Amino acid sequence: MVAGRLIKDGKVRRGYIGVGGQNVPLPGRVARFHQVPVGSGILVVSIEGGSPAERAGLLEGNVIVESSGHPVTGISDLHRFLTDAQVGLRSPLTIIRRAEKIVLEIVPEESKGRGEG
Repeated sequence: MVAGRLIKDGKVRRGYIGVGGQNVPLPGRVARFHQVPVGSGILVVSIEGGSPAERAGLLEGNVIVESSGHPVTGISDLHRFLTDAQVGLRSPLTIIRRAEKIVLEIVPEESKGRGEG
């Protein structure tokens, strides 16, 4: 897939939402209460100003647990979500914010070579 994109387009596009995060475990009672099928997620530790994440309403301290209906157990899962096919498409992003499970709508942009998600 990546090789095909390089041959066809001369580059590989990646999606970007503008967050910095770290993998965190979810306490079992939190996962059960919110009916989250995974025991971990991504703790949002920073949000770039003007980014898709900021426009979607993501806040520092939120925990990302699902993207487009797929569990997000860590940063590698988020990177798999941020493919070129997602660039410009409105997608649901499920988060845990304090005691609430919230679904935000986010529109990834094309990455400009940034190192983060």
